[in-house]
Amino acid sequence: MAKQFDDSERAAVYRAIYERRDMRHFVREPVDPAVLARLIDAAHHAPSVGYMQPWRIGRVTDQALRKALHDSVERERIKTADALGERHDEFMKLKVEGMLECGELLVMALMDGRDKHVFGRRTIPEMDLASVSCAIQNMWLAARAEGLGMGWVSLFDVDEVRALLRMPPGAKPVALLCLGHVEQFYPRPMLEIEQWAQRMPLTECVFENYWPAAPREND
Repeated sequence: MAKQFDDSERAAVYRAIYERRDMRHFVREPVDPAVLARLIDAAHHAPSVGYMQPWRIGRVTDQALRKALHDSVERERIKTADALGERHDEFMKLKVEGMLECGELLVMALMDGRDKHVFGRRTIPEMDLASVSCAIQNMWLAARAEGLGMGWVSLFDVDEVRALLRMPPGAKPVALLCLGHVEQFYPRPMLEIEQWAQRMPLTECVFENYWPAAPREND
């Protein structure tokens, strides 16, 4: 039987999971290149369907490009607020990114030429996106263990960001990742603190064997 982690190792894994936060507030301080390399390597060791490794990771070091990406996010933030109707003002008060303050801005993208990968994707082609999400989660947990904050920004027009990054046809940006030092981690998810939403009870997310029947009106 495979050897388990010892108690302290196992506790560290769970601590990273439960203390990971989607961070939007950063301290203007550079990230150690050796730490950044470890985080990117952690992402690259994520599981992927059919071992296709569909992630491509870009590091944005050009300040003009960073500003252009930020402007793209800001335009989409306003459009999202408009689409939320009565929650418009509430949404506009939220801080949804830290792109201009974070030490590193990374782009997580799907590679081009993914159609040739059929293994595990023939009936569920979006498994390439699931694989990229695993890479992001690997990096997120590793960042927490390194004492760095990370935030996932998805408020952007895909084609606009694709053009800004000069991506080839078929490649697709998935996330703009803000990475850097923080004064402190949020004690709870920020959207819980801001009363935007609450974590669902686990009992509502888990079922056994068959999908739970919807309650009837008269029950």
